[in-house]
Amino acid sequence: MLDKIFFINHDCFRIEGDVVVYTDPFHVPDGLPKADLVLISHDHFDHCSPEDLNKVKKDDTTFLAIAVCRKQISGDVKIVRVGDKLEVKGVAIEVVPAYNTDKDFHPQAQGHVGYVFTLGGQRIYFAGDTDRIPEMKDINCDIALLPVSGTYVMTAEQAVEAAKDIDPKVVIPMHYGDIVGTREDAERFSKLYAGETVIK
Repeated sequence: MLDKIFFINHDCFRIEGDVVVYTDPFHVPDGLPKADLVLISHDHFDHCSPEDLNKVKKDDTTFLAIAVCRKQISGDVKIVRVGDKLEVKGVAIEVVPAYNTDKDFHPQAQGHVGYVFTLGGQRIYFAGDTDRIPEMKDINCDIALLPVSGTYVMTAEQAVEAAKDIDPKVVIPMHYGDIVGTREDAERFSKLYAGETVIK
């Protein structure tokens, strides 16, 4: 499954299985495969970008997003909130919290989300913009996509502790390469984390 996960930049991945899933499309190059399903974590411009959503959209693309994003998205939109469990296009999805604990960019009260979804027989956790939060101990996944850049999300060092809480088979660092953070943040995480890391 790891060879079917493509890091575009920032929090944007394309994951290919029976369907094509995108997370938080942002600064997406032209010509990439279109999405069957798009998972949007929150309404900030670098996560819910109408221009980029249109780049990956086709006639039957389904978008999952929190209510505040609705006006920015055209087409088939399913509004979700923390705690939801649903199946879309054969993909089982759980909606989980994402928020800051030591900064105010993503307050818990805003209801921003991450997702745990099953594709290719693997449970994949897309954390969204978050710090290490207590709810991570309840997340069961094979692959965790975790932010590592600091500033708006947890640092590489904090992400190591989060990864220990989650205990996935593999961590793929994210939230770098655009806006904030560099590959060095991902490499620092990899050096500090005893588990398996794949840098995309």
